[in-house]
Amino acid sequence: MIEFILNDKIIRTNANKSMTLVDFIRENRNLKGTKIVCREGDCGACTVMVGELSQDLQSVKYYTITSCISPLANAQGKHVVTVEGLNIANKLNQVQQSLKDNYASQCGFCTPGFVVAMANYCLNNNAETEQQMLDAISGNICRCTGYVAIINAAKELVESCKEQGKKYTLDQLIKHNFIPQYFASISGNLKKIQSTHQVSGEKIIAGGTDLYVQQANTLLQTPNLRYITLEQGQPVIIEDENCSISGLATVTDLFENQELQNRIPHLQDFLRLLSSEAIRNMATVAGNFVNASPIGDMSAIFLALDATLLIAHKEESREVKLKDFFLDYKKIDLKEGESIAKLWFKLPTKNSHFNFEKVSKRKHLDIATANTAMHIEVKDNRVVSCDLSVGGVAAIPKYLNKTTDFLIGKKVNNETLKQAIEVMNTEITPISDVRGTADYKRLLANQLVKAHFIKLFPELVQFGEV
Repeated sequence: MIEFILNDKIIRTNANKSMTLVDFIRENRNLKGTKIVCREGDCGACTVMVGELSQDLQSVKYYTITSCISPLANAQGKHVVTVEGLNIANKLNQVQQSLKDNYASQCGFCTPGFVVAMANYCLNNNAETEQQMLDAISGNICRCTGYVAIINAAKELVESCKEQGKKYTLDQLIKHNFIPQYFASISGNLKKIQSTHQVSGEKIIAGGTDLYVQQANTLLQTPNLRYITLEQGQPVIIEDENCSISGLATVTDLFENQELQNRIPHLQDFLRLLSSEAIRNMATVAGNFVNASPIGDMSAIFLALDATLLIAHKEESREVKLKDFFLDYKKIDLKEGESIAKLWFKLPTKNSHFNFEKVSKRKHLDIATANTAMHIEVKDNRVVSCDLSVGGVAAIPKYLNKTTDFLIGKKVNNETLKQAIEVMNTEITPISDVRGTADYKRLLANQLVKAHFIKLFPELVQFGEV
């Protein structure tokens, strides 16, 4: 049985744990405000809020997910809020009113998702800026308004949910009609619900952000699945120059970790290129590795950080370098029943630099055509160490062994970069597909590697001369 709170009601159900949350909401509970459009987590029409008890059990932290690619099982012990759960008797809530006042809805199909995402911003005490509001709605697509009216409403809300520059408390949000009264009792009700359930299957489901795009119907027929996001673990641990990341960590866990941001400058900018906030809230780092896409963004990033994986099965474990984990197209060094328990790597130092580059058909919320990451240390204009990865130009996310070996000891200048690119071109084997021709992808790889050096060492490498 799955037990959770849906809006203001406690739900206990024996429905198939593997059905999507949106199907349960719409078909089992007849709440039709949550829309189904893409079933790929791409449009945000199915956005719902999910609330979890804080560690001190005194408050609830809310975040958004796309319910079309989330299994019902992952709602266990949580508070799920649909657009109906934000209704206030006989009036619009403040988010709805702001959208109305700014003429920010036309056909209305996307509007529920925007309402939920904006309300979630208002509930998040750590979100105070316009950029954070834009992050909040980054996964919501509208084909009618051109977004200007929606952004105007969003900016209006950034200011209207504050008092003297400080975000409204939960009680104030209720008082000023941002959310309904029942939110005040949710933390107490969540304490009565178990936060986990035990399923001992060998097939593992984490965030489901790829599996539920490709295999939603198959998973409905698969018994005894193990939903690992319901298990516990500290997502990020930093000790001196070392960082350890749990196999359960989501991309948001990295995005919100202030110390990790300090150690890897521009990390949030890099992670914004990966996906929308709602997907980052669901997608696990380890799941991106196991997906084994040749253009996996997290794979490219952690290859360049020379990460090591701890792979576990029951009481046994083994270590594998991430660059040895990918064997062939969609083939990985992971046996039946094994999972990635954690990964670790050396953090960039004050003497080293990290950069990530990505090209896709649209800047945000899209699959890469090509991507690349580099971690490099330079002393006296010479390369001391280097790790370089590139995606989209081979059957696997590619760690460039020959290119990095070539760069060690070389001076950073235009000639070295030209030679390094020549070496790289002997390592990559792009193919033509729907994202571009082989020649185009090779050109992208060349240009993106140049971009690393031009961005990190503008005084040593001149644009237009490479």
